[in-house]
Amino acid sequence: MTTARNMSELAGFAIPRLGMGTMALAIEGRPDRDTAIRTIHAGLDAGVRYLDTAWSYYLPSEPGTGTAKDLGYGEKMVRDALASWDGPRDEVLIATKTGYRRTMEVPAFVAPVSDSPESDTQGRDSEGCSRRPGGERQHLQAAGSQYGWMADSRPETMIRDAKESALHLGVDTLDLLYSHGPDPEVAYEDQVGALKQLLDEGVIRYAGISRVDNAQIDTAREMLGDKLVAVQNQFSPSHPDPEHTMEHCAELGLAFVCWSPLGGFLDAFDQRAYDPFRTVAGNHGCSYQRVVLAWELSRYERLFTIPSARNPQEINDSFAATELTLTQDELAMLNASVDARRG
Repeated sequence: MTTARNMSELAGFAIPRLGMGTMALAIEGRPDRDTAIRTIHAGLDAGVRYLDTAWSYYLPSEPGTGTAKDLGYGEKMVRDALASWDGPRDEVLIATKTGYRRTMEVPAFVAPVSDSPESDTQGRDSEGCSRRPGGERQHLQAAGSQYGWMADSRPETMIRDAKESALHLGVDTLDLLYSHGPDPEVAYEDQVGALKQLLDEGVIRYAGISRVDNAQIDTAREMLGDKLVAVQNQFSPSHPDPEHTMEHCAELGLAFVCWSPLGGFLDAFDQRAYDPFRTVAGNHGCSYQRVVLAWELSRYERLFTIPSARNPQEINDSFAATELTLTQDELAMLNASVDARRG
């Protein structure tokens, strides 16, 4: 049973502060669908009550932003996992995100998408892909990978995708929707305005923002008021929130949800940052990942951490962090090691 200290309220749900990210079950390197469903079931059976997904959790299968056959894969997988689970569905918070696309690197011989007669009026080409104005594409790509991400946070795109997310998840209203990240081609106020419109229309109950700095948090708070409930930023020993957004969330009473809490799923990270956690793990006879997650939960009483998992064993090990008690000396040592990296 999860201890009370590792429970908190988010978007109207009283839930354990260790949830489950589902990206690893939906993009490159993903397991087969049966294994993915069993992994989600294992997390729910262990006590997970927060599942985090996104409109953009799919695998592009052609150059560009993917094809229709895989769009919605991640959200539909979460829907089907919940539908086939025999536990209390009404206790589970589903959060999703809007405003990003997956991309596959375009070979040199492939012409960029243009405003052709085959393109529809919804901003997509004939294969269901999103177009930037003028055919431009912004890639966020890891070195050596053919896959990446593209921000598309035009209000009309965010609103349309959020409504598609509700259809994918089989719900009338989304519990919690994040803007996936700032788009350099869209004013941040316009992105937040899209969230406000979705709130006003009843498409979503609560809003969150992701990949943001303190100024953007303040902008969203001013525009959304108490309907803004969470900030989802990267946080881990190898990426220790250098802009101190967690502290700002604490000042405002917002939940802080950390993505890539174990360093990262696809991108390389500095493994040396985890050496102190390996030492502590040796003391407790457990994985260092479990120690990392327990340490994160100690940092802020409204911090939620959402590790990904690719099999039932991984999510069971992660959720056991809610029962791991670190000593004050261990916490002090770990805090000092991470704070030294943050500066």
